[in-house]
Amino acid sequence: MHVVITGANRGIGQAIDTRYRARGYDVTGTARNAGEFLSLDVTKPDDHAAMARTLDSRPVDLLICNAGVYFDKGESLADGYPAEMWADTFAANVTGVFLTVQSLLPNLQLAKTPKIAIISSQMASQERAPGGSYIYRASKAAALNLGRNLAKDLEHIGIAVGIYHPGWVKTDMGSEAADITVDESAEGLVTRFDELDLATTGCFRTWGGRTHAF
Repeated sequence: MHVVITGANRGIGQAIDTRYRARGYDVTGTARNAGEFLSLDVTKPDDHAAMARTLDSRPVDLLICNAGVYFDKGESLADGYPAEMWADTFAANVTGVFLTVQSLLPNLQLAKTPKIAIISSQMASQERAPGGSYIYRASKAAALNLGRNLAKDLEHIGIAVGIYHPGWVKTDMGSEAADITVDESAEGLVTRFDELDLATTGCFRTWGGRTHAF
């Protein structure tokens, strides 16, 4: 079982990476500042091409698109949310997901029961719109939409796609005020990924297993 995880050097990605390694799986974790991980800045096409060359001809059973950014905390509607922030956020949270899937599609097709898990957020839901964080919310809504459409297009070649809300997690992104720990989120997400198959492709679910409203 070969698992590829983007953004595996910290937070939820690191906790998921640890769990799969404990199972004895073959895990390729990626990070912008590589260290022990495979170097990948998801916003850079050249990095994706290099990753594809490194993993050439290796089946990928599970691709977890976890890397993401949240730059617009505390921005003011009156004078905040600069255009560059929009571009940088979408480059990581949306285009980065698409490029990762695109570059590893040949590897996924080599696996017997390939899966793609996209980490979105409840902040993507059109039924949960309390205002603020416009850029992050819009980018995660776009990632949700991307995942739903990928599920449709990849179903006929046997690739299942799931989109997930990881919970409000005590990380640098989520803050210490959040509801759950990194370990609780990772444990739930790994269970959700285990459950994902073609019968549930296109699902939007929480870390705890609840089907989330779109």
